[in-house]
Amino acid sequence: MEELEFSNRIDLTELHQGITTIKQEISKVIVGQKDMVNLLLTALLCEGHVLIEGVPGVAKTITAKLLAKTLAIGYQRIQFTPDLMPSDVLGTSIFDLKKSEFEFKKGPIFSNLILIDEINRAPAKTQAALFEVMEEQQVTIDGIKYDLESPYFVVATQNPVDQEGTYRLPEAQLDRFLFKITVDYPNVTDEVEILNREHQATQPKLDAVTASISKEQIIAYQQLTKQVIVEPKLIQYIADIVVSTRSNSFLYLGASPRASIALLKASKAFAAINGRDFVTPEDIKQVAVPVLQHRVIVTPEREMEGITAAQIINDSIQSTEIPS
Repeated sequence: MEELEFSNRIDLTELHQGITTIKQEISKVIVGQKDMVNLLLTALLCEGHVLIEGVPGVAKTITAKLLAKTLAIGYQRIQFTPDLMPSDVLGTSIFDLKKSEFEFKKGPIFSNLILIDEINRAPAKTQAALFEVMEEQQVTIDGIKYDLESPYFVVATQNPVDQEGTYRLPEAQLDRFLFKITVDYPNVTDEVEILNREHQATQPKLDAVTASISKEQIIAYQQLTKQVIVEPKLIQYIADIVVSTRSNSFLYLGASPRASIALLKASKAFAAINGRDFVTPEDIKQVAVPVLQHRVIVTPEREMEGITAAQIINDSIQSTEIPS
């Protein structure tokens, strides 16, 4: 029987090549962590922000720095600390004696890719400074609005909240992240490879990585991603998964309509980085946990039993009928 061949209706050749190049550059330094890299690139394509959680030393920060190194765009790193003020992030108005007027000095948040390291080390007041800029890509200071240029991508890292000196992020802040990526320890094979690379290294790690994708290319890739096709039955599937979290007895708070939109965008981008111009149920499943796990709240009883949001969401996905 002759095999059927399918061709994309949208030309994703350049996008797929660009994504492959970025992965190759990052893999020069990072061992494993393929899921984290895929999700970071997915978020970049659908203009979302990413929160990476894991214990210290599992390559959260270095992966974000490597991603920035592969992109020919502006990059700023902000280290969040308990004494950091909102003006240290956003900027402040300074009186210019020569001009006899106030002049706004932009803070480090004014760039294209922002790495916020240990976001939960800063108190709520400083965390709240990110609300407007992450949602609306603008900053309002003294009643004046300052727009940030595209692409705009925030990657934040945090240590588990039970560690000393951390502040839990409020729900409104968490909801502004497209993904929450949980990074675990590498396996033994990857650990050995990490040690071998470190033993044989003759130059700084970041020097091995070069910028390969321009700002204009990223914006073009983002526009292509929006054109990825989603069948009506898959839109219904997304809605069914999200709505199921609102009636789940294990959850105190279910996911909002913003989560549905995030799941739609993420599944389109995930299909695009895999070279397809259409979404499959598997794409939706792959991004569902990172999209939803930080947007729901587990009931205290289930939390005491050690049941996580990711487990509950996976169960919801398994119990939701896949459209045929």
